Amino acid sequence: MTADRSPPIVSFEFFPPADAAMEATLWQSVLRLAPLAPRFVSVTYGADGSTRDRTHQLVKRVQQETSLTGAPHLTCVGASRGEVLDIARKYWDEGIRHIVALRGDAPQGAAQYVPHPDGYAYGADLVAGLRKIADFDISVAAYPETHPEATSAEDDLLNLRRKVDAGATRAITQFFFDTDDYLRFRDRCVAAGITVSIVPGILPIGRFAQVQRFAARCGARVPAALAERFAGLDDDLETRRLIAANFAIEQVSRLRRHGVDEFHFYTLNRAELTYAICHALGLRPQLQGASA
Repeated sequence: MTADRSPPIVSFEFFPPADAAMEATLWQSVLRLAPLAPRFVSVTYGADGSTRDRTHQLVKRVQQETSLTGAPHLTCVGASRGEVLDIARKYWDEGIRHIVALRGDAPQGAAQYVPHPDGYAYGADLVAGLRKIADFDISVAAYPETHPEATSAEDDLLNLRRKVDAGATRAITQFFFDTDDYLRFRDRCVAAGITVSIVPGILPIGRFAQVQRFAARCGARVPAALAERFAGLDDDLETRRLIAANFAIEQVSRLRRHGVDEFHFYTLNRAELTYAICHALGLRPQLQGASA
């Protein structure tokens, strides 16, 4: 980063904890990252709606106990249009202005996604519905390597265009490990007339085997050279963290050189790697951090 260039905008993703120990780890991470003054922190939503209440409670706690802006995920899965919009209205009444609007994945064990009979079928429909409720700041998903259920890359791009035309504020990408995949995708978005920011989603690598499983589910490619970096390190946490930080810093630095000014970090509820990457990007703690 050049001396006269401002640090980028960042946002962080967390998921609702399943037990008290995970909740303690999560909240330590929230407090560690909060002083970096992210644009918002998003909170995921179970594929079958199973974490709906926990998502809501975590977003409320973020709003009430910190200076952060909470952004709950909201999906089309397992709920009617009326139920989804009631959730959105409740969020708005509680002062929550950001939503990450997603179609959602099929519940575990289901062969494929099937819309609720009275629900929204696609993310674009959900965005349009939210726009009728209130003036939310709406983030949607984008896939540099194409959504695994898409019939083609072109159709996937058209789907993103529909979400943007319906009123999305920005698109956050699925994580990727080859920077060229993102850069080509950004060019294709511009060519397709998509003018909102295409925010790269960055996944710091904690456990490589876990990341490989995530990548297999969402269609992200893990380059052989990256796998080689982590080979033989399953029981060497310290070296894994050093290599993970180095790789991610290389990744975001190259994106910065190509004009990227905003990043979204999939933290997996851990702060260490994300904080180190943000530091390398030039972010420093601000006074408007979280209150304990």
